[in-house]
Order: sequence, then structure tokens, then C-alpha cells
Amino acid sequence: MLPLPALLLLLWGHAGRCRGEDGGFTFDGDLRHFAVASNTVFIATEENLYQLNHDLTLVQSLSQRGILNGSKKIEEVQFCRVSDQSKWDTTFGVNLLLPFVENQTLITCGDTGGCAYCEVLDLKNISNLLYREHIQVGPLKRSDASVAILVKTPTRTKTYILTAIQQNQTGPEKSSCGSDSKTVNLHNTDDRGTGGIFSVSGSNKTPWIEGKGAVDFVDGFQISSVTYLLSNLPSGPKNNKVRLIWLKAEEQKEQTFDSLRGATLIVPGAGGVSSRLLASSVIPGGPPVLWSGVFSVNGEQTNTELVVFDISLDDTGQTNNDPDFCSGSCPERSKPEPKSLKPKAVLFFRQNNMSSVLAVRQKAWMVFFIGTADGQLIKLAVDKNYQTTCPRVLYRADDDRHVFPKLQLDQVDRKHVYVPFRNQMMRVPVSKCSTYTNVQECWSAQDPLCVWCGSKKRCTFEDDCKDSDWLSIPDVSHQRMVSFKVVKDPAGQITVNVQMHVTVSQEGLSNFNCQLSTSSRELCKGSNTHPQFPQCTCILTNSTLPAEGLDVRVRIRLGTVELLEQLDLTDCSDIRGPPSSVLCQRCIKSGCSWRSNSCFWANPGETDLSVCQVMESGIGFPRPEVSSITPSVVSFYGRNHAVLSGHNLSDVTRVRIQAACTAQESPVWNNTGVSLTFHVPSADNKGEVTVCAVLPDGSCHGNAKLTYQSSPSCTKIEPSSSWVSGKRRITVMGSHLEFVEGLVHGHAPQQVSPPRNTSSESLTYDTPAAQHTQEVSTVSVKVANETLACSTKITYHPDPEFTHFTSTKKGDNVHIIIEKKADKLNMTTAELSVWGVLQEKQYPCILEAKETNNKTEIYICAIHQVPDVKLQHLIIKYGDKTEKLQNASSPLLVMLLLLLIPCIVVVVLIFYRGQQKQLTAKMNRIMEDLELEIRNDIRQGFVDLQTEKAELIENVGAIPFLDYKHFASRIFFPESDSLMKMCIKDIGQDVVKVQLDECCQGLSRLIQDQLFLTSMVHALEQQKSFTIKDKCTLASLLTVALHSNLLYLTEVMEVLLKALMQQSSNAQPKLLLRRTESTVEKLLTNWMSICLYGFLRESVGQHLFLMVNALTQHIAKGPVDCVTEKALYTLSEDWLLWQAPDFNTLKLKVLFAVGSDGQVSEPLEVSALSCDTVEQVKEKILSTFKAKFGFSYNSALKDIRIEHEKGGCFVPVEEVDSSSEVFGEVTMLNTLKHYKVSDGATIKVLSKKTHPPLSPQGSLKDDENFSGKYFHLIDPDVVKDQSRNPERKKFKVKEVHLTKLLSTKVAVHSFVETLFTSIWGMPYSKAPPAVKYFFDFLDSQADNMKITDPDVLHIWKTNSLPLRFWVNILKNPQFVFDIEKTPHMDGCLSVIAQAFMDSFSLSETPLGKHAPTNKLLYAKDIPKFRQEVKAYYKKIRDQSPFTHSEFKDFLQEESRKHENEFNEATALRELYKYIQKYFTEIKEKLDQNGASTELIEQLQHVKNLFDGLRSCSWN
Repeated sequence: MLPLPALLLLLWGHAGRCRGEDGGFTFDGDLRHFAVASNTVFIATEENLYQLNHDLTLVQSLSQRGILNGSKKIEEVQFCRVSDQSKWDTTFGVNLLLPFVENQTLITCGDTGGCAYCEVLDLKNISNLLYREHIQVGPLKRSDASVAILVKTPTRTKTYILTAIQQNQTGPEKSSCGSDSKTVNLHNTDDRGTGGIFSVSGSNKTPWIEGKGAVDFVDGFQISSVTYLLSNLPSGPKNNKVRLIWLKAEEQKEQTFDSLRGATLIVPGAGGVSSRLLASSVIPGGPPVLWSGVFSVNGEQTNTELVVFDISLDDTGQTNNDPDFCSGSCPERSKPEPKSLKPKAVLFFRQNNMSSVLAVRQKAWMVFFIGTADGQLIKLAVDKNYQTTCPRVLYRADDDRHVFPKLQLDQVDRKHVYVPFRNQMMRVPVSKCSTYTNVQECWSAQDPLCVWCGSKKRCTFEDDCKDSDWLSIPDVSHQRMVSFKVVKDPAGQITVNVQMHVTVSQEGLSNFNCQLSTSSRELCKGSNTHPQFPQCTCILTNSTLPAEGLDVRVRIRLGTVELLEQLDLTDCSDIRGPPSSVLCQRCIKSGCSWRSNSCFWANPGETDLSVCQVMESGIGFPRPEVSSITPSVVSFYGRNHAVLSGHNLSDVTRVRIQAACTAQESPVWNNTGVSLTFHVPSADNKGEVTVCAVLPDGSCHGNAKLTYQSSPSCTKIEPSSSWVSGKRRITVMGSHLEFVEGLVHGHAPQQVSPPRNTSSESLTYDTPAAQHTQEVSTVSVKVANETLACSTKITYHPDPEFTHFTSTKKGDNVHIIIEKKADKLNMTTAELSVWGVLQEKQYPCILEAKETNNKTEIYICAIHQVPDVKLQHLIIKYGDKTEKLQNASSPLLVMLLLLLIPCIVVVVLIFYRGQQKQLTAKMNRIMEDLELEIRNDIRQGFVDLQTEKAELIENVGAIPFLDYKHFASRIFFPESDSLMKMCIKDIGQDVVKVQLDECCQGLSRLIQDQLFLTSMVHALEQQKSFTIKDKCTLASLLTVALHSNLLYLTEVMEVLLKALMQQSSNAQPKLLLRRTESTVEKLLTNWMSICLYGFLRESVGQHLFLMVNALTQHIAKGPVDCVTEKALYTLSEDWLLWQAPDFNTLKLKVLFAVGSDGQVSEPLEVSALSCDTVEQVKEKILSTFKAKFGFSYNSALKDIRIEHEKGGCFVPVEEVDSSSEVFGEVTMLNTLKHYKVSDGATIKVLSKKTHPPLSPQGSLKDDENFSGKYFHLIDPDVVKDQSRNPERKKFKVKEVHLTKLLSTKVAVHSFVETLFTSIWGMPYSKAPPAVKYFFDFLDSQADNMKITDPDVLHIWKTNSLPLRFWVNILKNPQFVFDIEKTPHMDGCLSVIAQAFMDSFSLSETPLGKHAPTNKLLYAKDIPKFRQEVKAYYKKIRDQSPFTHSEFKDFLQEESRKHENEFNEATALRELYKYIQKYFTEIKEKLDQNGASTELIEQLQHVKNLFDGLRSCSWN
């Protein structure tokens, strides 16, 4: 045995190794062993050894390939590693992997081509080889039934390798290089022991333990000085003993083996089959030594259970007296049966396919991490009474990957579990604490590893909540965090006992408080005793409880954590009725006690809802019986259209799927009494669940079994191509394909192909057609509501092109050779069907062979017993396509055709003249039809006008008024979003008055000087660079800055108006205030908006909203072009859709998907049109939903998609897909008519977040060239084949549809009339104060200016109020309400606003046939409106004027109501920008107007203050 004095070649990893995004590490080859040492993980596979950090990041890998040098003599054999590129003849298969942390080494042993071999590597760097030897330590071959552990002696001066090797009836397998290994051995770990490293020699002899018969070891571990070995002793197909061996570690190997004691673990099997141990884990925290094992109770792994034993050493019996194991050679005489150990607890947890277990302890709780053979990691918490909580799935593989029997904990953070699979290692968090968002969720998770941290206000691990109070679940499992009982003593006194079921930190206990209260009366007598955790008591002041019950609020404080509970106290004796589960639950939940099928006042004993589980329910209904579920095995994604069969099912309303602790319910349909249909929802974990039928009273009957398994996966598709016409039969291979409900291709997601010939590993289906050749299409399988992509794609090629055939006679048969151009389809003879046609009779041709060369493919077939070899033609069928193939032409036939050509020309000329006559006649008929169509359109328009009903809904729910500051800011800054947002305060800020800085304070005082302010306005307006937009902005900034002093703002406005009137009086006084060309005109608009907001909100707003809503509804009754937004029903001729096609109104049943498990809501009836696009249908669905329920749907328009039920399946509908019609480069948007959606059809609405589409499609309107790429109802200006759409041939005349303008006007006329009346109406015969005040101001100014023409005064008033304020509101309802205004709606509102202004006009314009339609629409109504307007103006003039003090009080009240809602400082800084820019001009204007020196100095002071802030941002 020589150490290796050479450098070991380090071979780094291959491309196949990677750390995945899910926290796993995937490696080459199959896993043989893995081990964890402090912060390192070692993995041995078939050809590599990996060294990983604790987070599974790769440190390095070592190749196990090599060459075995030398002869078979053990002294000469030597294993040498080689590089990947070199030749190799063997691999080092590791069967033992032990990190020796104290020695900083890694021990690896196994075989090299039948020759045993061991290496000692550096624990920190596995490329550093410290020692090697060809010797057998552990099993020679790969074995899952052998164990190797390190055993330390009591003095910890020696460490041995204990190997327990699987043996058959004759003993362990031996190495070809020689071996001394027995069943159980102790090997040295260094050279200090007898015989050197790896030696099994003792001080005097070689000790060992021998087993009798076959032995399969499962686990081994050392606790203190005792070593435990667990094994199965199979003795036949149905008999097995589970054995436990105790060994006391001693300094000498002989003493250790001589301490042998044994016991048999007894776990009852099933069906006469002995149980078998599959996996094992010791439970930390002894003594006693508790141990958990996974046992198979039926001889197989499908029925497993988790059992807990006390395996503490019993050293009372005789040593080395075991019948199955003995130290040294076993004697022939029999020995007594060993002690039998019975389970301490069989946990109430049965899970199929358990394969591994890892136990940890958290205070009084035990937590088990259980791996399964179908790829799951399940966590199970067990309290000190061995009561289990709900199992939770921590990891679930999509396929059936087997979890290996040994799980390990991350030694660094102890918050992750290493889960080994065949070629992958996963690092899974031990808990999902952070996913629980509140204290109730954190507690309800029943996870002893989680606590609710008071300081962090989140659920976390306890060691992450240091220096803070926390609470978690108690030592014993409970159903509720807070429970209560209502006790009544013999004296009639009622006491409420509230109990907290929590564990609390010391900080939380020091601040414990509990209060019970009710809103209606004093609840508890006097001052209750101080509550003592975990209980508080309340003696009720009243000895009776009200019949309707008493709502009690419990407020509990534990440190910084506050718990609120609502109790419903009910007189227990009032809970009466026939005994049922429902009545029992009501009794228990009311704090009462259920005994003898009746409800009583509570007793001191514990009562929970479990007493109600044995109650029978369903009184008044026939008891349902469930016999079967089809299918009974589904994927964990669930299943659509499952069938439950049985008897008495007529009253069943839902189907309940009951897992270990959770239940899901699914609605039913197609209920015949003996069968019904339902959707199987998705599940978090795989395994068996119970299914029962739910009656209307909530009781559930039946005990059918349903099994959730892995999801389907498709790994291979044959053939991988299809012809473009589709219907090629494709075979899909993979796993769990029996769960597939349909297949879809990426290019045609709406076409679902049903699977055929389905088995677990394969299925067939027919491909859909494609639009283009060379198209590569993804293939996906549909499982319930999920779509899973396959790993292989399909390529579309042109359809096969058959050129000709020849036929020859051979005996009684005719042999046919069919030629086809070579292609990439690889078509087989099985995909072709051929018939020969002779005298109109078809003869099947049996395909025999296929031959291929570079350019041609030849198919050979034979027709049996055909009378003639000269066939007329062949019929060839592939997929769904049938072709007719002619025979090859002969030279004689060609000459005959040349002779026939002149004859054909003559016939064509004769035929042409006949066709010309027919064409003339046809044109005449077309003109007659065209005339008839126009007549019919005009008549139909007349009929519609006279018979159309305006069924408009006036109940619109709450009106979405904007608050004052948002209304005002939109009026002030209609074209500047930035200023709009800057000048208003956010919610929460407007209650606080912000102190202005020194700069702003100075400017605020300056603009409060009227001379300065008017001079500044005039100076700025005289500058040519000061635009109209600047004037409007200046006016609005002044309005914001002076909003708190409206009285002063009004005075300034009056001064500026008088100056403006003086300028206008010399020219055209009637033009005053007609346009916004000066600062004061915009100031007047703002002032009116401020003063009339109350009147607008109280008197006009509702009527305005109803009018807009009615207009929206009526527009939606007819077609609306999605691209141009033109509509059939409109008020504006510019927006009239006169090219509207024929359409039908459809009533759709709309279902809304609930969650991600296939459940849907009750149907909602939605009206739509056959010509509506998908986007328009979604808009109408959301609109109807809001109108129906009074609130918006929880997903926005862009976040939902819809599907149409077709043939029992839901098919996606999209704006544009592969079936869309294309004209040139313009695509027509899909409509309901395109998808053939009929009246009464079912539409399903899904959220894109929970049900992502197969081919995600954003909103087409986001495309900048949307109107150029797509069209809807208005045909594009391209040449197209109209035969594809015959209805588009109809000639349309715009004027025919002008009646639709009138019908729209009639539909909304009552709303318009009401709106106009509310505007010029005068509640209590009084105009709004601002209107009266300003009209009086105009009257006085007219008198001062000696204006006697009444028309001038009328125009001034009209320009200042209706034109300046009301028209702005009528055309922009979005200023008042939280709504969006479309361009089409803007056109309609402009027509109404024009009619409104015409009502104030003094002149009458004669209207003829060429007059605009917007004038003609309201021509008959304008005279009536004018009379009302004149009366309105007269009433205002006759009204007694407001006194100065009354109007002053009004303005001050308006300022006070909206105090602090605007950002005054921002407005002042923006104002200063104008002052800074025109400082010289303002100063000159002040000098011209005789401003005082103090005022000019004040201006200079403000400038100096602001100049000091130049380096800072204004904002």
C-alpha cells in the first residue's frame, strides 16, 4: 500500500452541470451518494465527484474516469485518473462517501471495474489526493441497502468507519482484488490503529458481525456512545422483519461488537403482508431516543405510513444473543427471539409513495420533511401529543422523479433541506413564513418554525426576530387562535371565558391585556379581575342574552401585537332543531357545548368541531350515493368535464374535493340524477383525495377516491412536419399523456385538436392547417385550464405534389407506379389511400412499397381483379385532402390536341359573343337591384325612426364626481399636466397649512398690492413675446396664488375688466369677452368656475352625467368602427358610420373565471353586436358588470382575455390571429361574426395573470400605425376579392343614413332638455350669487359707458357665462367627472354645445337643404330654448341685488371651504419666472403708473431673495 506522490489531474465540469434558477443543481449521470459537511455538499455520480458550497454553487468537480494498470495481483493493481479526452477503461464508482470533519478529509470508497478502491481527499479541495489504496470498505457494487457511518469512541480519541453491507443468503459480495469484508465491519480512519488505515483488524483478532440470511440495511447513526443500525430481513415475498441493532462504542473493536443487542420493530401490515422499512430519521432532542420511520404496509411503496418509536437502548438483556446477528461466526444453535418494540405513535398521516424522511425538533414540536417517489417534499408538524397539523407541500416536481431515501439539512442556516433526485439536487426552504401577510395567517399556517414578529410586523423565523416580542402556535395543536365558552351557573349568571392558544415571548407576556366590549350596552360587571395569560373572563351584567344574539368585540394585546376577535354570543338553549352537522357546528361556534344531540351551556371540558363530524345531515333530501368518478386519476392541474356517477344525485349542488386538511368545491351541471358533470380543480400536491356530493344544506355524502398525479410532458413528436393543408396524423410521446384534453399549435391557438388512441406514454392527433409554408409551430397540450408546451416543434411544408402515374398488368392484378416530387414530408405508405377509377367505379389500390431518389418519390400499389389496365384516373387521399391524378400523356394524344386547337378558338369566339349579350343583361339587372337596395335602405331608415325604442338605463349608480381641487386644476391648466399636478396637493397634505419660505412670502405680499398686480399684468400683455398661452397660464397662477383671498382677486378682476372694456368701446363692443385673448378673460373663466362649482355639483352635475351616459348607451346600440371610432348612431355627421354592415344583436352568457382552478361565476347576460370586435365585446362586458353590480371588475381591460365555448371546449378569441382576413397589407379585425358566435352563446372571461394566454397579444391600439395596419367596418382602400365577402358588395349612400342622427337626437333629447333647464333654472327663484353679482356689474358698466343697445348687454352676459363657462363644461365632462372622453363623444358633445349657444343667439339664421346637419338637428327646438333664455335673463335682472357684505361673505366662505388644497408656493415660484424674465418692463410700467419708492424697493427685495436661490431647483 503506497501513498500517491504525484499530482492528481483536476477535471472541471461539463456543460450539462448548472445551478438552476429554482435553487437546484443539475449534474451529469445518476446520483450514487451525497454527503453534507458544515458548509460543503459533496455529490458522487457515475463519472464525477462534485464539491459544492452550501447554497449549491459549484466549487469544483473531479472526473472519476481512469485506467486500471497492472495485473490482477492486489500489490500491482493501480487506478489512474485520465482527462476527458484520453482513453479510459474504467470508472471509480463511489459506494461510500464520508466527510471526516475533525480530520478535514473526505473518504470515498467503491469499485473500479470489480476491484475495490478507496481514496482520502482534502475536505476543502477534493482535487488534493491525500491517500489511495485498493481495498474494500463498504459495498463493492452500488447498493441502496448498505450503510456506512463514522463511529467515535467514548474518549473521542478514535474514530472508526462502520460499514453495514447488504448481503444475500450467502453473504456480502467480494472484491476480485481480495476482501475481508463481512456483514458489519469497523475500519480504521488513520494509520494509528492496528493494521493501518482502512484495516479491520482488532487488537488480538479481526472482529466482525455476521448476519444470518439476507439483510438489507436502511440506516445507521450514533447518539452519545450508542450506535443504531436498522435493517430489513426479507424471508419471502410477503414476510419481512424490521430489525434494530444496538452497539456500544468502545475503544477496542472487539468490545464494540460484543455489546451487540437487538430488537424487532412491530408495525402491523395489510392483507397478511409484513411491513417493510423504507426510510429512517432520528428525532433530535432526547432522551428518550425517538426515531421515525417510513414503512410500507402492503409490501409495495404505494401504501406507506409514518411511525414513531422509542428506540432507547435496553441494556438489561444478555449481549451477543441475537438470533439474526452475532459477533464473529454464528453458532448453529438457535437463540431466543429478541425484544419487540411497538410504535409510540402511528401518525395520522397516510401518504402514498413516501420514500424518505427527515425529522427536526422545534421546542415541543416535531417537524417531519417527507420525500415521495412521485417528486414531492411535504412538511408535517406534529405536537407533543402526536397530533398532526395540515401537511404542506414545500416542493412539487412536474414529473414522477423519485426522492432518494436520505434527506439532509443545510448545516449553515438550518433553513433549507437538501432533496436528492436521480440527476438533480434541490435546496428547498424549510418554511414559507414570509408568504403569510398578517398574524392570523401566520398562526393558521400551524408552522412551529414561524413566529409573528411584533417589531417587523411580519411572519418570520424566530432567530430573525431578535430583541422583539413575538407570538407563535402553542405546544398543542388548536383549531383557533382565540376560542371562547359561554358558561351559565345555577344562579343564572352568564360568564364568557376567552382563551388564547398562542406561545408568546417574554416581552409579549409583560404587556398582556384583554378587553371585551359591545356597542349597545355595558357588557361586563364592575371592574373585571386583571386578565391572566392565556385567559380572560367576563361576567355579563345581564343574565339573559337577546334573541338575535349579541356581537362582542375582543381586543387582546400581547406586546406590540394586537388581536381583534368578533364573538357572536347566543343563548345556548335557543339553538334548537333536528340534530344535524350544521346545527352542531352552529352550537360549537357560539361557545356552547354539544351533548346528547342537543346544544347546552358550555362545560369546563374541551369541545371542538370534531364532535360534529360524525353527525348525519341532509334531512329532507334523498341521501346521495357516489359510485364512481370518471376519470378517477388526474393531473395536479385538474380536469375539465369529469363525470360523477351514482344514485339520488338530483339535489346535489356542488362536488367537494377533500384533501388532508383543505377542501375545494366545484359547481355541477348536466345533472341527470344518476350522473353529473363537474370540473376537478387543481391541487397543490399529488396523492389521493376524497370526493363527496354536497347538498343544499351544506352536508356532504359519499367517499369516492380521486388521485392527483404528475402533469403530462411530451418529449418527442413523430413525424415532426406536416403538409400545409393540415390533418396529418401525428404521434406524441412522453409521460402521463392520458391526462391531455386537447392539443393546440402556436399559429392557430383557437383550434383545439382532440387526442386519439391515448395511453400514458403516447397519443395521436391531427394537425390544423397553416397559412404559410415553412412555418415552425409550437405544439402544446391542454390540461384543464393550463397549456403546457412540448419540447419539439412542427414545421409546415407545401402539400405533396403528385405528378402522374403509370399502370401495368401483372396477372390478374394491375400494378400502379405513382410519382411525386421529392419533399421534406417523409410521407409513409400508411398515410396514403389510393383508388383507381374505371368506368366511374372505384377500385382500392393496396400500397406495397416506397422508393426515393433525389427528385422523385415513387409509391407502388396494386389493384386486384380489375377488368382493364387503362384507368381513367386515380383518387389519392392524404389527411382530409383528396386529389385526382391523371395518367401520363402519350405523343399521339399531344398531336390530337394540336389539331383540336383551331376548333377550340372558333368555339371560344362564338361563346364570347354570347357572353357579351349576357353581360349587358346582367348589368341592367344590377342597376335595378341597386335602385331597389337604395329604396329599401331609405324605407328601413324611416321605419327605424318611427319604431325604435330608446331603452336607456337611467340608474347609473354613484356619479364619479371629481373633488374640487381636481376640477379646478383641469379648468385652470387644461393643456399643462405638469402645472396641474404641481399646483394641487396630494391627499393628506391638504389638511396642513404649509409655511411659505421667505422668497414666497415676499412675493405673496407684493401681489397683494393692487397697483403692482395690475401694472405687472399690463406690462406683460404689452410684450410681443408674451403669447396667449402665457396669458392664460399667468391668470391661472394668479388664481391659485390668490385663492385664499377671493375678495381681492375679484377686485383685481373688476379693475382689469374695466380697462379691457375701455379698449373695446372704441371698436366693437359686441366682441368683448368673445375669445380668450387677454389675461382677465381667462381670469374670468377661472373665477366663474370657482364660484359656480357648488351650483354645478348640486343642480347640474347629475343631469350632465345622465346625458353623457345616455349618449354612450345609444351609440353602443349600433355598430362602432373600432379603428376610426365612427358610429351608426351619432349626433355628428362627421362621425357617422354610413358604410355600416348588416348586424344582429346577440345576448351573450358571460362567465367569469374564479381563481385558477377552473371555477366560474354565475352567468351575466351581456348585449353585443355580431359586428363587434373582441376589444369592443370586452368593453361591453366590463360596462355591463359595473352597471349590474355597482363596482368595476377586479381586472382592467388590458388584463383580461375572453374565450368562446365551441363544441364543449372554450376557444380563445383574439383581435387578430392566423384566421384573420388580410387585404393587401391591411388586416381586418376579428368580430363575433368571424368566430360564428351565435345568440345565447357562452363567453368566459379570464385574467391574463392567473390564466396567461398561449400567444400573448398586447393591445393593438398601442401600435403607432394602428389605423394603417388594421380596419374594422370601413373597407380599406385596396384592391380585394369581394367574392370572399358578398355582403361587402352592397352599395352604400351616406345620405340614406342621416336619419340615424335624428334617431340619436330623439333618444337623448329628454336628457338634453333637462340639462339645459337645470342650467338656466333658478332654484328658489334665485340665480347663483356669482351670476347675479357679475350680471349687475355688467349692467353698471354699460350705464357708465352710455351703452343703450340691449343687444350689447345680452352678448356680454352670454359671452361671460354660457360661452366662457357652461360650454366648457358641456364639451368637457371629464373636467367634472372621473371619465374618459373619446374623440367621437367630443364630436357629439360639440353638436349639443352648439345647440346650447344657438339658444342664446339673438339672430335667426335661415336653414336650407345645404345647412349643416348639426344646425338642422335642433332647428325646431332653438326657438323654445330662446324664450326660456330670455326669461332667465329677465329673472336675474329683476332679482334684488346682493349687498357688498353678502357677496363678501360668499367669497370668504368659498375661500375657507377649499383652504390649503392648492400649492401656493409652487404658483408663486412659477409667477416669479415671468417677473424675472420681464423685470425691466414691469419696473418701467410701475414708474409710469406712479408707484411709490417703497413698492419698487419691495420688488427689488423680492428679486434679490429669488436670485439667491438660483443654484437651487424651483421645485
